[in-house]
Amino acid sequence: MKKLNLVLATLLLSTFAGTGLQTFAKDHEDHKDHGSNHEATIDKSKSKLNWTGKKVTGQHEGTLVLKSGKVVFNDKKELTGGEFVIDMKSIKVTDIKVAKDNKKLTNHLKSPDFFDVKNHSSAKFVVTSVKKSGDDKYDVTGDLTIKGKTHPVSFPVAVQVSDKTATAKGTIKVDRTKYDVRYGSGKFFDNLGDKMIYDDFEVALDLKAKM
Repeated sequence: MKKLNLVLATLLLSTFAGTGLQTFAKDHEDHKDHGSNHEATIDKSKSKLNWTGKKVTGQHEGTLVLKSGKVVFNDKKELTGGEFVIDMKSIKVTDIKVAKDNKKLTNHLKSPDFFDVKNHSSAKFVVTSVKKSGDDKYDVTGDLTIKGKTHPVSFPVAVQVSDKTATAKGTIKVDRTKYDVRYGSGKFFDNLGDKMIYDDFEVALDLKAKM
């Protein structure tokens, strides 16, 4: 009986010891992976977001301002992730020079017909996957949230990294109707003629971050 108890005790001790070693190894590996990433804060004052919306009779252009953001790199200075928040109240029109007409379009874009900034003051993009496509080039996929609705978008990004700064440039093409921005869309309204607005709009990103 004593011999049997000794065997059982030895087996239990071996099991717990093995489990402990596995847990320690996993925790160490997780810590190692986490520690190899570096987050760089996006400099809002030096970053630019330019939007372009097109319609049958032409197009309009403007700017947006970031509220916050970061980009994530591994120890090889390769892009691995990131996110940013856009201040939708900051939307401006830059192609209309007549002040009255500029204000009219700007207010319309802020209205419930478009981005309803009173109720949805921010938009957000969170990277979900990054695939390297060449030297300093990546294919980025992430979740874009506008007006409380979230959908995946993918786009190419060019990245330059130095010891002190990082830049990321790319253009996101957005189907506005997925985010309940339907005004002037041929998908939902008939006989629009030359008043039809195309569903896709673009946001060109020029992000600068401090390493």
